[in-house]
Formats: sequence, C-alpha cells, structure tokens
Amino acid sequence: MASTLSVDRVVRVSVNLQPKAAQRRNFGVLCIAGSSDVIMPNERIRYYTGIDGVANDFGVDAPEYKAAELFFSQTPRPYILGIGRWIKADTPAYLIGGTVTQTAVSDWSGIADGAFGLVVNGTGITVDGLDFSGTTNMNGVAGVIAAALAADGATCTWEGDHFRVATIGTGAEQALGFAVAPGAGTDISAKLAVTEALALPLVAGMDAETPLECALELADHSGGWYGLTFADALTTAEHLAVSGYVEAASKSRMYAATVTDSRILSSTVTDDLASQLKALGRNRTFVQYSANQYAACSALGRAFTVNFNANRSTITLKFKQEPGVVAEGLTETQATTLTSKNCNVFAAYDNDTAILQEGVMSGGAFFDEIHGLDWLQNAVQTECYNALYQSKTKIPQTDAGVNRIVATISKVMKEGVNNGLIAPGMWNADGFGQLETGDYLPTGFYIYAQPVDDQPQSEREQRKAPPIQVAAKLAGAIHSVDVQIDVNR
Repeated sequence: MASTLSVDRVVRVSVNLQPKAAQRRNFGVLCIAGSSDVIMPNERIRYYTGIDGVANDFGVDAPEYKAAELFFSQTPRPYILGIGRWIKADTPAYLIGGTVTQTAVSDWSGIADGAFGLVVNGTGITVDGLDFSGTTNMNGVAGVIAAALAADGATCTWEGDHFRVATIGTGAEQALGFAVAPGAGTDISAKLAVTEALALPLVAGMDAETPLECALELADHSGGWYGLTFADALTTAEHLAVSGYVEAASKSRMYAATVTDSRILSSTVTDDLASQLKALGRNRTFVQYSANQYAACSALGRAFTVNFNANRSTITLKFKQEPGVVAEGLTETQATTLTSKNCNVFAAYDNDTAILQEGVMSGGAFFDEIHGLDWLQNAVQTECYNALYQSKTKIPQTDAGVNRIVATISKVMKEGVNNGLIAPGMWNADGFGQLETGDYLPTGFYIYAQPVDDQPQSEREQRKAPPIQVAAKLAGAIHSVDVQIDVNR
C-alpha cells in the first residue's frame, strides 16, 4: 500500500477528559461495633443495605442484629449500615479456606488415608491418617480433621461452604500457615481449599482491645462511617474514652450511647454517663436513656435518613418515633432531670403518643445542628478542592480568581438554604466585611473575601487565597409553643 500522510498535518484534535470530582462524605452511615466473631479481625468492618444481610451473617440472636434491627426499622428507612468487629477478648489465629466445590459424601467417603502439612505456631506438622469412610456430611469431615489437629493445638470447623482452621490458644502469639502437600498419604490440602493459592489471607491471633482502641482501629480501617455505637455493655469510663476520641478526631464523627441504669433519673446522682458528658461539653456524643440497650440506634437511624441534596429535607430529632422501642413512662420530675443532663429519651405522653426528646447532644448543641454543620463543612471543603483540582488552567491569585472560589462557596450555601439548614434572619454575632451586628441576611448567608491587594506579600508568595469569611444563619426548629388565650364574655 502506498504511503499516506496523517490528517494531523492539517487538522489536529485533542480531547481532554476532566478528572472525576472528589466525592462528598456520606453523613448517614452508622457503624455498630460488636464482639461476635463473624467478622474476621483483619476484615474489621462490613457494610449492609438491609437487615436481611445482617441476619444471614449474624443470626437473629446476636447483639449486632438487635441493634441493626432498630436502625433499619425507621421510616424512612436508612439505606446503609456498617458493622465493625470489636476484639473484646483474645482471638485465635485463623486459616479460612476458599469455597469447597466437592461437598458430596461420595467425594470424601472413599478417602481413608487423607493427609496435609500445616504450620501451627511456628512448628511444621503433618496431619495424616484421616479416615473419612464413616462421614455422612461435611461437618463430619471437619470433625475428623479437628480430632487429628487437637494434639497440635488447633481445630477445624465447616462453615457452610468452606473450612475454617483455628488455633485453640488465643492471643497475639498465635499463628497458622497455609496447608501444603504431605510427604505421604492422599493429599487433601487443595481439596480442603486451605492452600496459599486457594485460601483467604492468614489471620494472626490478637490480644483483646479496649473500646477506645477498637474505635481507633475502625477509624483507621474505614473512613466510610460517620456515627459509632457499641452493641455491648460498656463502662462509663469506656464510654468517656471513646467519646473523647470522637470529639478530638480531625475527621468529624458522632458517638452514641444508650444508658439503661435508672439511677440517671435522679437529680441527686451526678456520676452517671450523661452528667459527666455534659460537664465535659461533649457536642459529638448523643446519649439516650432507655430500657432497650440499643435504643440510640433507632434515633440515629432516623437522623441518618436526611438527604442534604433534597429540598427542605433537614429535620430535628425531637418528636420523632422509635419503632421497636417501648416508650418510657416518666414523671415530670424525671423528665426534667433528663433534660437537665442533656440526656434524650423516648417518652410516653398522656395523649396516647410518644416522642423522642430533646434531640440534643451532651454538650448542649442540638443534634441537627452538629449533623448539618458537619455536612456544610465537608461540602464547602470538597467543592473548593474540586474547583482547584478540576480547573484546566490555574485559578489566578487575583480578585477574579478569588471570586471563582466565592462563587463555589455560594453555591454550597444555597444548597444549605434549599435543604432547610440555613434561612434568612438577623445576624446577631460579630460582624465582618460589610456585615454588622443586627443586619438582616436576606439570603441566609454572607460571604466576604479580603481584596487581593490587601494580602500580605508573604502570604501571596505562598500562593494562598486571601481569607474568606462566611456568615450563615441557621434555620433552627421550633420545639415548644406557648399560647395565651384571653376570653371575654
């Protein structure tokens, strides 16, 4: 074929695909930490979109299921939940096999001299003489292997579609290796799917951890969750430790705890969890009193259904229902005591209704304020980042360039107005820019950027934008009404 010239000599076309924007956080994900051994320590956390998945993994009697049931019972129903593993006690080492395809009795009953090699706590062993001729199911196969492993400090169980080998001892010194072919006998290492090529990654033994250590591990393992609670009974000191971490963490999160001790109803008791958290001013901890130890999961289930992208979607937690939780019958004194301790409760009223009250955090801020402002902070941060990240050319260090950033922030603030977090009102705080105390904010917000010409040279040389300040007026919510009726004959 004769040589031809490229069309690029005449017309050159290039296509630049803009990078995908960084995603905003999801402020509707609760992580329930529990000590059931369903989730392996190296996996740490699983996410579920419904209660069926939780039931399949944990069964209906596990604490994790009972807490998740209250979370998913809310209306509207939240759509995602994380369950994290708390290493409450020392754990053994695990060798989790891959899926076994040969599960018929005939696949095993003909083997009378099965064998495989294994390393248990650093010692190589040969498991041999495995006679499966009398087995009738896969549990029986695992039983034969477990009996042979017992003398070497290990055991074996059938998990429905795979084998699980574990050390009998527990703690960080426990370890297992993958199965290998033996020197003699019928090699069943691959048949068990516990070889390096077929099994899951090895899981070393672990020492027990405190709830605080668990929270740190869960935060390090996954940034996908926003709220945290434990499906277990924690001491007051343990709650305080986890609450302190959540309060101080750089990534905004919330902690929830349910108090079942009725002593909290007395104003003379001041060492209860709610009283101590209030004294510490913990605005990222939500405490609820209830006879149901998982009640706070229901409250967060309702709060975490908020879609901040929707119109008038923000809510207050007060007046909300808790399906599956029995309302507490309180005296006026007891209700007042709980309110004074910033402790929430699902309370029965004398008009045959029950409501969650007061929807407040331990430090005194309302739940919806903290929740909404966390969303606002992340939305502004993410969109400003994307403005820089996705720009095909540089954003200049000029007033015009700063105005592009201001426009980006303004767009997010309008989202806050749309979802009901922000609303027009009088600005009663200190002023800045052209805003003064007592000014009315007709849009609900005001943005001020310092002129570039007023920026110190040292700041300019670091390519920083001038300071940008935003005033936002929260919409708030009405929690009580006082009506006076004057009657004249």
